[in-house]
Amino acid sequence: MADTKLRIEVWSDYVCPFCYLEFPILERLQRERGQQVSVTWRAYELRPEPVPTLDPDGEYLHRVWNQSVYPMARERGLSLKLPPVQPRSRKAHEATAFAGEHGRSDAMLEALFRAFFEQGRDIADVVVLQDVAFSVGLDPSELGEALGASRYTARVLEDQRIAQEIGITGVPATLFHRGRGQGQAVLLSGAVPYVSLEAAAERALRQAGT
Repeated sequence: MADTKLRIEVWSDYVCPFCYLEFPILERLQRERGQQVSVTWRAYELRPEPVPTLDPDGEYLHRVWNQSVYPMARERGLSLKLPPVQPRSRKAHEATAFAGEHGRSDAMLEALFRAFFEQGRDIADVVVLQDVAFSVGLDPSELGEALGASRYTARVLEDQRIAQEIGITGVPATLFHRGRGQGQAVLLSGAVPYVSLEAAAERALRQAGT
């Protein structure tokens, strides 16, 4: 029997406000399409070692937030504020992979976005990650052990390898496709409005012959 479900893969980074801003838009699509779609979030580090992190007090971040982030946040009903830190995100991605093995990846994803963009917490800090994990019903000690052993690093790097293979250079990047492969896929870049997401979903379904 043919696989008719529309698969949506979203490459994102926890330090990217536009990735969090796309979260409610994707939630709406999944809610309105129901069992027709599945959404999978994948890891993408905007600033992995040794790329320098951004200055949280620098002119660039303040300009982007004032011109783009805050207006979009108001439009989409989210309460973001410019975080006081700009951490690396690999451990947060690894924590999400850990949560996925316990059926809590979506809850962890949203909790980490909230921790960083609403509470200004340092999501590179293992203690913070453990606290967030506990808040979504996960064992913080088990997470700490997994992070210490780099148990999920390979999975994060694999997500990024696939992104490079597809040609993704920024996030959020949303890929729509049918079945297990990525043939006849539709790729959207950036935090797009719901109408664009819905149109991409329809286009992917048409290209698959439905």
